[in-house]
Amino acid sequence: MKKILAIMAFALLVAGSAMAQDELSFERKQAIDSLALEKVRDLSKYIKIVGSKETAWSEANRVIDRAEELFMNNAEIGVSSIASNKIKMYKVRPYFEHLMRLNYDRVEIEWYNIEYVSDLQRQPDGTYVGVITIFQTFRGYDKEGRLTYKDTTKKDITVYVKRKETQIGGKMIGFWDVLLGDMRVKETANK
Repeated sequence: MKKILAIMAFALLVAGSAMAQDELSFERKQAIDSLALEKVRDLSKYIKIVGSKETAWSEANRVIDRAEELFMNNAEIGVSSIASNKIKMYKVRPYFEHLMRLNYDRVEIEWYNIEYVSDLQRQPDGTYVGVITIFQTFRGYDKEGRLTYKDTTKKDITVYVKRKETQIGGKMIGFWDVLLGDMRVKETANK
């Protein structure tokens, strides 16, 4: 009986320390928040580069590869227009390919007011989920340099934080990984 109690106590101790590693300290949460915001800013840069008609095809494809690394598998990006109430969802690579094929001579895409709108919440599987909101202004110009389309869109980007392990020098090292999920259109206006 003592042996069973000792085994149960040891199992609880191990489970308790493993659970503690899955909890985010204030400092760790701040570091993760910073990393998530950095990834969203990187995405903003990638969208600008790929959307620019001056970017070479090979460079655009390299940037798309980098952008895909920011996202969870099967994540989707919403696209809207002031001409329609429909929101079209694209997987990440098709979204960027669509962006490259837009029928404008010049495109300008600016993101601003990038901020967390929901704190990271722990899910039953140990993953943390939060939402970052961005505002995007899109401008399309014709060959004469005239503005032919402009909108401002509010988008919510789901952020996933997962505990992962990697082997370094024969030792398993735990770390928190941040990936972006779906980017959903919340509102589009002619501003």
